[in-house]
Amino acid sequence: MFGDQAGSAELLWGGRERPSRGPKPALSLDRITRTAIALADIGGLGAVSMQRVAGELDFTKMSLYRYVPGKTELVALMIDTAMGEPPAGRADAAGHAPDGWRAALREWAGQLSAVFARHPWLLGATVGPRVMGPNELGWTERAVAALAGTGLTGGEQLDAVLVVSGHLRAIGQVSASMGVGSARASEPEQVMSAALNELLVGRSDRFPALAAAVASVEADAAGRGQALEFGLERILDGLESYLSARAAGS
Repeated sequence: MFGDQAGSAELLWGGRERPSRGPKPALSLDRITRTAIALADIGGLGAVSMQRVAGELDFTKMSLYRYVPGKTELVALMIDTAMGEPPAGRADAAGHAPDGWRAALREWAGQLSAVFARHPWLLGATVGPRVMGPNELGWTERAVAALAGTGLTGGEQLDAVLVVSGHLRAIGQVSASMGVGSARASEPEQVMSAALNELLVGRSDRFPALAAAVASVEADAAGRGQALEFGLERILDGLESYLSARAAGS
């Protein structure tokens, strides 16, 4: 069913802990996985190899293969472990968010954005065809559940979640590429506006609209750091407008 992803599917959804052969294990998949995550958090996925993980654990590379077939399967485990179980959202007895779908989706987006900030390598690792694990699927379940009862079709619910997560990814990728979270900057807008300011010196006549916008950002400290929230709220506004128009036409 999963083709060349069968090994990942078995590790993610089957039993994990015991190797299939050999003496009593001195390692565990969880320990291997968390060691790999620590390496990726520092140096990205490129810093993760079976040899490097084995060295960090003071074991041979071959000993790791008793637990995980290779890096592809290890990355699958890393993703699901780093994602973790989605935090419980606020819900009533019927499973609906008491503050409505908008508040529930906003809360979910903030929590997922925090995961991406802690583990920037997830942004690249979670793109493309692959087997999702139970934790990652749980995040999607929670977002879709927030939209249940809104009147959106199943396909529209999935599309809405995709649009929100796409926005989070875009901001996360910009932040990661600009060193946000390091000593260089605290927000992507600060890095971008500083770079644009430098480029626009002596060129404001050629790019007047851009120069005015950047100058406005520089002058308004309160307006910085809002790309994530601004985009998210506009997406939610669009969904709300769509739902209102549909209700009015029904």
